[in-house]
Amino acid sequence: MDAPRRGRPPKHWIDLDAAERAELIAELGLPKFRAGQLDRQVLVRLSEDPEEWTDIPKDDRAVLAERCAPKLTWLVRDQVADGGTTVKSLWRLHDGSLVESVLMRYGVPGIRASGRGRDRSTVCVSSQAGCGMACPFCATGQGGLQRNLSAAEIVAQVIDSARRLRDSEVPGGPGRVNNVVLMGMGEPLANYAAVLKAVRTITSPAPAGLGISARGVTISTVGLVPGIRKLASEGLPVTLAVSLHAPDDELRDELCPINTRWPISEVIAAAKQYFLSTGRRVSIEYALIHNVNDQSWRAEELASVLRGPNGYGWVHVNLIPLNPTPGSKWTASQPEVTDEFIRRLELRGVPVTVRDTRGREIDGACGQLAASEAPN
Repeated sequence: MDAPRRGRPPKHWIDLDAAERAELIAELGLPKFRAGQLDRQVLVRLSEDPEEWTDIPKDDRAVLAERCAPKLTWLVRDQVADGGTTVKSLWRLHDGSLVESVLMRYGVPGIRASGRGRDRSTVCVSSQAGCGMACPFCATGQGGLQRNLSAAEIVAQVIDSARRLRDSEVPGGPGRVNNVVLMGMGEPLANYAAVLKAVRTITSPAPAGLGISARGVTISTVGLVPGIRKLASEGLPVTLAVSLHAPDDELRDELCPINTRWPISEVIAAAKQYFLSTGRRVSIEYALIHNVNDQSWRAEELASVLRGPNGYGWVHVNLIPLNPTPGSKWTASQPEVTDEFIRRLELRGVPVTVRDTRGREIDGACGQLAASEAPN
């Protein structure tokens, strides 16, 4: 699970806490109030261009840009789908590593592919370049783990989406990021410190953060039990999503190799404790794979595994139609099989929905992110 040692990205303002920011400003010999000005430029005005920092003297801008706000991500390309309301972005980092993020806007009038309901936007961000969990049905895991991202590299993906929405670069007019899901490349809880710092920046009120509600943030994990327990103690009411994909250890050992270290019983116990500690219902992610984990008896077994002392009030099952990945031997379940799986869960009283698949044609859906420079 440990990330290979590679050159660390330049230290960024977002990587620092309030005390470290103040210390750096003092070290640079600048007035204390420059810290607040830089907060507003980076996290409120969403500006990485020092030429736009017109409330700061020009000489100070150059120093702040070099020492506090170095450029961290370079856009390689965008791919769009769903009438322009889904945008997958490929980013190159300072050391050449590649990661992807996906911005999805919903409920845009006149664009049927954006879905119904209120206008809202979600950005799916990466926390690592690659992934070390080696789940065989996931494109990201097939490339292995390159390195952890810094907190600033994670937040930069959110800032980019926030800027695009503010500037009406996505159909639907001016908008804002409502939800952030750490479900892109990587295992977030294997990069715990940077992810937690990023989440605190995302959820802190302006001007010290982006001001996005913690209830709009989801952290996904394949089942790193110590990380789940630690997250439960942080006092952050974020949603925990556990990628389970099987109700029995024999199958989950194959689908999620980390299960050989922390089996299902330990993962579920930690997830229930997360609910008890935070009051936040846990999402169980379950990719339906044809003739692998979609049998009706496995739906019954899943219901049994998830049952708590007070029923199923602690949990919600999110079924995911398996998205195609290059070279995969597996395919998605048939619609009638999916319907029966849902019926079995609902008969047991398990809350269940099927995830709306967005960006599949641009390899931007769940499990498809591979960060290749070759065009799809």
